[in-house]
Amino acid sequence: MISISRFFNPEDGAEKEKKTLPLVPLRDIVLFPFVTTSIFVGREKSIKALSQAMGGDKKIFLTTQKDPEVLKPTIEDIFQVGTEARITQLLRLPDGTVKALVEGVARGCIVKMHDQDGFQVVDYVDVPEKPLTAANTEAAIRTVHEAFKHYAGLSGVVSKSFFKGLDALEQYPSRYADTIAAQMPFKVQDKQKLLECGDIEERFFLLLTFIQKETEVFSMSQKIKGRVKEQMDKLQKRHYLNEQMRAIQKEMGEDGQGGEFADLEKKIKAKRMPKEAAGVVRTELEKLKLMSATSSEATVVRNYIDWLVSLPWYRKERVKNELSKAEQILDRDHYGLRKPKERILEYLAVQILVKKIKGPILCLVGPPGVGKTSLARSVATATGRSFARISLGGVRDEAEIRGHRRTYVGAMPGKIIQTLKKVGYNNPVFCLDEIDKMTSDFRGDPSSALLEALDPEQNKNFNDHYLEVDYDLSEILFITTANTLHEIPAPLRDRMEVIQIPGYTDYEKYQIATGYLIPKQIHENGLDDCEISFSKAAVEMIIKQYTKEAGVRNLERELSSVLRKIATEIVRTQTRKKHLVTANTVSKYLGQTKFRNSILEQEDKTGIVTGLAWTQAGGELLTIEAVTMPGRGKVMVTGKLGDVMKESSQAAVSYVRSRSADLKIREDFYKDTDIHIHVPEGAIPKDGPSAGIAMCTAVVSILTGRPVSRTVAMTGEITLRGRVLPIGGLKEKLLAAHANGIKKVILCDENKKDIIDVPKAIQKQLDIVYVENMAEVLEHALIV
Repeated sequence: MISISRFFNPEDGAEKEKKTLPLVPLRDIVLFPFVTTSIFVGREKSIKALSQAMGGDKKIFLTTQKDPEVLKPTIEDIFQVGTEARITQLLRLPDGTVKALVEGVARGCIVKMHDQDGFQVVDYVDVPEKPLTAANTEAAIRTVHEAFKHYAGLSGVVSKSFFKGLDALEQYPSRYADTIAAQMPFKVQDKQKLLECGDIEERFFLLLTFIQKETEVFSMSQKIKGRVKEQMDKLQKRHYLNEQMRAIQKEMGEDGQGGEFADLEKKIKAKRMPKEAAGVVRTELEKLKLMSATSSEATVVRNYIDWLVSLPWYRKERVKNELSKAEQILDRDHYGLRKPKERILEYLAVQILVKKIKGPILCLVGPPGVGKTSLARSVATATGRSFARISLGGVRDEAEIRGHRRTYVGAMPGKIIQTLKKVGYNNPVFCLDEIDKMTSDFRGDPSSALLEALDPEQNKNFNDHYLEVDYDLSEILFITTANTLHEIPAPLRDRMEVIQIPGYTDYEKYQIATGYLIPKQIHENGLDDCEISFSKAAVEMIIKQYTKEAGVRNLERELSSVLRKIATEIVRTQTRKKHLVTANTVSKYLGQTKFRNSILEQEDKTGIVTGLAWTQAGGELLTIEAVTMPGRGKVMVTGKLGDVMKESSQAAVSYVRSRSADLKIREDFYKDTDIHIHVPEGAIPKDGPSAGIAMCTAVVSILTGRPVSRTVAMTGEITLRGRVLPIGGLKEKLLAAHANGIKKVILCDENKKDIIDVPKAIQKQLDIVYVENMAEVLEHALIV
């Protein structure tokens, strides 16, 4: 930055020479003295500064910003040396900006900047100039003149009249240099250096350096343009010669591409396509014939034609409509799953009666490992259709669904169209796996792109960005799978028929293991059914003590692990004797048990309540503990709980305080007692409102000293008035309660309607109590 001391020294008395003018900071413009230019002003402070100047002597101080993007420049954001200027014309434009015609008067160096009446004002001093000797003046002007004339001859941007005016300035070296500098397309930083240079000899030297540099840059750019033009001429010449060769070959009956085009035309005629698609293909083929075979555009058009011709527009598979056989296939492949099977059979029954129905959009929702994807595969087998699967987990690009525009390099259709081409039929069973795992980013929202494909009213005219013609998806039977329903966007969820697939009971897992998994794994591990057998106790032990899941994936892994170890024994000993896996030998193959049969307390205790929770893997028991300690009424909640669960704990404590008299608790207990509520397994995140009544019961228990029955579990949301609200995931929660030895379960009265989904055998073994308020909960949970 230039030093003020070069132009202003208060000790020398130069302070009297200070001047004050309104300031207008400029963007990407440097104004030189005695040069006239137009400036456009839009900032409020700058407009006010111009108005102030017009009301006085029409003088303004102009300097350039270091960063043109700064909206409110300070003294640090502008160059210190600027130009005192005179406003010769001012025009207000309709958009609110102001156009001003200004003429530079003299260089000035800013001493101070401050605000005044809504605009900026600067104190400045004139920049003194060091003149040239007569001999130096003539040499400097002649050298710069020749360099400038050479540049003007190359660029052609300077008029002859400009040189006439320039000749008249030879007796004013400073103005001569500034006039040329203003005419040249220098960088802002270079022009600022010229403006700050008070030594005229040094200014001419800098000006000559910048002109020579600009001349070299201009010459180089002209060379590059010439090379590009030469290359373009070569390409045009090559295209012209190619066209001539094609014409000659055609006359001689040796057209190199004629045979290829003839094959394409045959394919197009043989292909049954919609009228719109057929018209587009023929138009593209005519364009292809006019193109050079070596051009990149010809490759794009050829690929597009191949895609349109290869799609199965009307090619269908014959659907099997034998209801009884379809039912046998579904029962053979999957145990249970009554509702999904019923819905598939309903669809087939309607298809038998009606020639064509809109393909339903089914959404199978359930925890991992319950057989959602394999059920979709079985539907394809039962209906005699091809099976196509697309995994949507982690898909975040809309083009994955709807394709890319053909303008992009390497463009392709979306996954739906690609899969249909691979399958070869337009009515497969289409499984969109993990539809709840899609995400969106700057490339678009793939879930929104699926809205058209998964709407029976719209997918008859599905438009892929690459094809740009409508494709009929209405014949496809779409089956989507998801672990959780709430993560699917509402508009997409509304288009699908949701079928819940809950977790399996221990009885169901036993049936699946003996009927499906064990025979499958015996075959896959190269063993014989006659050599291997599992006792009932062994299978039940693996289910209860080595796996803890809603589905059967881990169960299959553990069974496979047992069979692999037996296979290793057979290979080592070279004897194929009969192996019986019993409860006593399971630990030999699988090691120590991984889970306890039950996590219940050994005796009834105060402040410890068993709640019920739902996870993606099924139901879980949730232990909730509460303790009191001397304090000032503080409530602490720990266990990595979410906001909703923390609010439930606050609501529970507020209920207890409001009903302390009814609960026979000291009314001012909160004044000298702190309450700490903790949910063990603190590393696992937990959230949701359904632990509200359990937290309230734990607080009442610890404050009254009444223990809670260890065989009672509860789930429900609590209000401040003590009402118990319904919860979701009832079947999974009751299965978890039953599996862990719970005898009594307390539920909201409004959950009675959901009990139909719970197996009858589980209902008979549990004492299910329905309550409406917290008083009833305490009556059943606390021991007198």
